Parts: sequence; structure tokens; C-alpha cells
Amino acid sequence: MHDPRVSQSDEQLETISEFAGSSARDTDEQLETIAEYADSSVRTLFRQGSLVGVPGAYGLKRWLYARWGNSGNAVYTFTGSLLAIALSGTAAWAFDEPLLFPSLGATAFLFFETPMAEVASPRNAIIGHFVAIAAAMAAIAAFGLIDAPSVYEGGVEPARIGAVAFAVALTGGSLRLLRAAHPPAGATTIIVASGLLDEPKQLVAVAVGVLIVTAAGFGLNRAMGVPAPVWRALG
Repeated sequence: MHDPRVSQSDEQLETISEFAGSSARDTDEQLETIAEYADSSVRTLFRQGSLVGVPGAYGLKRWLYARWGNSGNAVYTFTGSLLAIALSGTAAWAFDEPLLFPSLGATAFLFFETPMAEVASPRNAIIGHFVAIAAAMAAIAAFGLIDAPSVYEGGVEPARIGAVAFAVALTGGSLRLLRAAHPPAGATTIIVASGLLDEPKQLVAVAVGVLIVTAAGFGLNRAMGVPAPVWRALG
């Protein structure tokens, strides 16, 4: 004879098992949600100062984002970078001086991708590149490479490797102490320490090129609707 209490017990066990499984799944889902939120928070933290959510945006920047969202920001970055580098290139052509060099491309990108961030502030850009120039010249002198041919002319030799490595290390350490991080400066110090632009006249041109692209970045951001900092990033 079938005992109804046994059936009821089996049903209770199945219910408990399902509940336990459901609870486990819910816990897993909750953990995944927390992980995703934490990852999103980290991405937001490291992208602080980006084009997304710029406080006080106006004009073209505000219109582009309101109309096309992230695609509008892409148009903004494209336009700003194009105009800033074109201006630097025109100055280099007009004065026949090396006012445009590879690391300025990275600086321009920062100006129009993360215009409110500390690394993209005029302060960090100018101090960063100027420290890079000084560090590279110190490295060249320390390794006895004054008046030595560049890597393109003389090839890569142990002394040049040491000078480049020391220049990058000195630039990074100095900018850390000055609290003026600007990653493109690492490329500038390699250019100079490699002997590609190490003559006094060329060094002046490099410094002027930094000032031109920085002024262009600030002016274009303000003209297109981003209240970029005049010198130091806020906050």
C-alpha cells in the first residue's frame, strides 16, 4: 500500500533540492553582476576625464554627443586630432624645422580623447616633453655620445642602448616625482636619446613643437565645446 507520507517527503526533498540549486545559481549570478560592476568601475576610474560625461560641455561637442553618442565623440576626436596635427605640420613646413615628430601624435590623441584628464593637461604635456628632452641629453652625455652619429647612421650599439634605456627610466622617475605623468614623453626621450633630434637647434624646435600642439589642443577644445583646463586638470 502506498504511503502518502513518503510521497510528501519526496516532494519536500525535491523542493529543497530545487531551492538549493536556485540559490546557488542566484549566488553565481550575483557574483557575476558584482564582478561586472567592479570591472566597469575600474574602467570608469581609469577613463576619468574622457569625452564621456564631460561636465559643462557646450557647442559642437555637446551637439555631437547628443546626436550620435559615442560615434559623435569619435567625430570629435577625429576632428580635433586632424586640425591640431595639421597646424603643427603647417608650422613645420613654413619654418622648415622639425616642429612635428611622432610623439606629438600621441599627445594630440590625449588632448581630444581624454581632454579633462591630468595626463592630457597643458601642465603635464609641457613638463612631460621638456623633462624628456633634458633626460635624453643627460643620458647622451653620460654615455659619451655627444656628437656621435644617430642610430640610423651608426647603428644600434651598447652605448646607445644604455643611453636610451637610461633616458626612459630618468624621464619616468622624474615625472613621477613631479606628478606630471604624460606617456608620450617616453617616445620623445627615445627620439632624442637615439640621436635623431639632438642638435641644439633641433632641441629648440622640439620644444616649440610641443608648445604649438599644446596651444592648438587647448584652443580647439575650447572652441569645439570642451572646457579644457588652462594649465592643471581640476580635481
